[in-house]
Amino acid sequence: MADGQIPAYVARPAKAGQHPVILVVQEIFGVHEHIKDMCRRFAKLGYYAIAPELFARQGDVSKMSDIGAILSEVVSKVPDAQVCADLDAAVAFARASGHADTSRVGLVGYCWGGRTAWIYARHNPRLKAAVAYYGLLDGMKSPIKPLDPVDFGAEIKVPVLGLYSGIDAFVKPEVVARMRGEIAKSGSGSEIVVFPNVNHGFNADYRPTYDKTAATYGWKLTRDWLKDHGV
Repeated sequence: MADGQIPAYVARPAKAGQHPVILVVQEIFGVHEHIKDMCRRFAKLGYYAIAPELFARQGDVSKMSDIGAILSEVVSKVPDAQVCADLDAAVAFARASGHADTSRVGLVGYCWGGRTAWIYARHNPRLKAAVAYYGLLDGMKSPIKPLDPVDFGAEIKVPVLGLYSGIDAFVKPEVVARMRGEIAKSGSGSEIVVFPNVNHGFNADYRPTYDKTAATYGWKLTRDWLKDHGV
């Protein structure tokens, strides 16, 4: 990217060739083992998966354990424009590797990355498809985060699948309903699925909120969504 380099984790198939790309976007805890594991899962399906460390300029969250400090000292200082530029750079890096088919790029984001899925889908209309796991839809606006997803849902051109939790202190049912109404106006084919009786973070197998049934079904929906939209 224009202002230097950031680290990224890459997993790709062993076989030669150019593979469709999945941008894997981290939770607030950075590119930790769970995110790396998701990259490897996508690689096993035949994708070139890349997870750039999108907080690298603002701080190393791997050395932090207090969620409040992570949010206030690092996450709140990460501009949406920077995130989108870094994801653009990750696509360019994949293209330059010779192992990626960047005419077929999808994105899957988790928690913080789930919000980013909506943000990047608006930024990059060439994205084939995205999946947003329980990403915040409102309440994040600031000078460096000028819009929440609910503000632009009707404008999205990329098909986004939102996977949300029936029990979620961070994303209220009325906000999900509002977002559903907005994306219905977009013509993008975007959809939201709500998993009843599971909590935020149901896909994160290292958390107490992990729900194997929801995670397994969510993984199937994710794979199908990407394939159905040409990724």
